[in-house]
Amino acid sequence: MTARILLVEDNDDDIALTLRALEKNNLQNEVTIARDGQEALDILFGLGEHANRTGAALPEVVLLDLKLPRVDGLEVLRRLRANEQTKLLPVVVLTSSTQERDVVQSYELGANSYVQKPVNFGDFLEATRQLGMYWLVLNRRPPT
Repeated sequence: MTARILLVEDNDDDIALTLRALEKNNLQNEVTIARDGQEALDILFGLGEHANRTGAALPEVVLLDLKLPRVDGLEVLRRLRANEQTKLLPVVVLTSSTQERDVVQSYELGANSYVQKPVNFGDFLEATRQLGMYWLVLNRRPPT
């Protein structure tokens, strides 16, 4: 069984780059894409158009951008940590933000990791490989 990833990203180029990097690193995972924070919450909590899904399991890891439409990434993180079902779900903030306050707030709200997106594709490929190897292969999640 392949591990599931929830990629929360609104930029089509970054989505394509992330999917390509995962594929190139042979991380054959089921990736669900949420294009804004509200859609991510709907997917994770079975709300809105995702309300009728049956038996959908949580992903192994959430890759979360911060600058999102409707509900920003920090608010998504706040809601995940406030909910009993998702409070231990691994969340990696994967963002282009270099603002120190974003780093601090992300960790204060319970992010497991903060990764600044590399601009160079080769560097992005390597960062994705390391993220995938750690969070999907080496990391042991708590039981759900």
